[in-house]
Amino acid sequence: FCGAIPRGPPGSEKIEIYVIEPPEPISIYYYRCDSKFYLEPIKEMLTEKEFYGLIVMDRSSATFAILKGKRIEILETITSGVPGKHDAGGQSARRFQRLIELAAHDFYKRVAEHAEKHFLNINLKGIIIGGPGPTKNEFYTGNYLHYQLQSKVISVEDLGYTEEPGVYELIEKSKEVLKDVELLKEKILVQNFLELLAKSINHVTYGEKEVRDKLEKGIVKLLLISSDIEKYRIRLKCQSCGFEKEITQEKRLVINKEICEKCGGTMYEEEVKSLVEEFIQLAEKTKAQVEIISTETNEGKILLKSFGGIVAILRYSGE
Repeated sequence: FCGAIPRGPPGSEKIEIYVIEPPEPISIYYYRCDSKFYLEPIKEMLTEKEFYGLIVMDRSSATFAILKGKRIEILETITSGVPGKHDAGGQSARRFQRLIELAAHDFYKRVAEHAEKHFLNINLKGIIIGGPGPTKNEFYTGNYLHYQLQSKVISVEDLGYTEEPGVYELIEKSKEVLKDVELLKEKILVQNFLELLAKSINHVTYGEKEVRDKLEKGIVKLLLISSDIEKYRIRLKCQSCGFEKEITQEKRLVINKEICEKCGGTMYEEEVKSLVEEFIQLAEKTKAQVEIISTETNEGKILLKSFGGIVAILRYSGE
C-alpha cells in the first residue's frame, strides 16, 4: 500500500508505504487509485472466522470441506465401493441386496471416521451435510458420527451435485441457515448483557466513554459493539507545542485546523480511525473478547439505540 496522506491543509501530504504479509493467500488481483487504501480483503482475513464442517455424499463418494469465513477448503474425497444396480433375481437378488447394505454400512462408518479425523479437533460452529438422494439422511439418522460431531449438525440439505461442485452448491443452499445461526448467537449475547444489567449492574457498563475507561483499565471480559456505528476517533496534534488530544466525530469531516488549548497554536489531524476499529484495538490489547452485533435482530437494534452501540461485560465488579 502506497499513497500521499494529507496531514492538514494542501501541501501537508506525506508519502506512506505499508508492506503487509497477509495471513492467508490472496485470491484476488486489484489495482485502484483512490483517496484511501482499499483494505476490505485484508480486514476479512484478520477477523475471527467461524468454521463450519461440510460433508457432501451419495452412495458413490463423500467429500469433506471446511468453510472459513468466505473461504472454502476442500479436504478430501473418498469413494464408497458400494455396488451399483444389478439384474439378479430370486435368492441372488436378496443376497446381492444384503451385500449392498453391508457395503453401505461400512461406507457410512468410514465417512464418520474421516469426519472425526478432519473435524473433531477443530472448534467448529456447526456441520452441514448434503447430497443427492437418501444417502445423507440414512447417514445422519443412523448416528454414525461421533456424538460431539452429531450434536453440531445444523442442517441436512438436498443437492443435485456431489464432490467439489456439491460443496459449492451446499454452501449456496445453506446461506440462510448460516445467517440464522449467527443471528441467534447475536441475540443470545445481547440478552445475556441485558440480564446482567438487571441483576448485577456493577458487572456491566455501556456508552463510549464508560466502556473505553474500563477497556483501558483492563477489566473488560466481553465487548459487544454494533456494526452500524458510524463515528470516528481523531487524534489531533499541535504543530507548535506538540500537545495532542482525541475527539469523536459523528460524521467524517476533515479538520483543517483547530486551536490548541495549551498554546493557541494550530492543531491538525494526526490519525483517524473508525470508532469500531479503535475499540477493537483497545480490546485486543487487554485480551478482551469482541463480538460485532448487527442490527438485523431486535436485540441488535436495542444495543444501538438504547446503549449507543457499545456495551461491555466486566471480568469483575467495576465499582
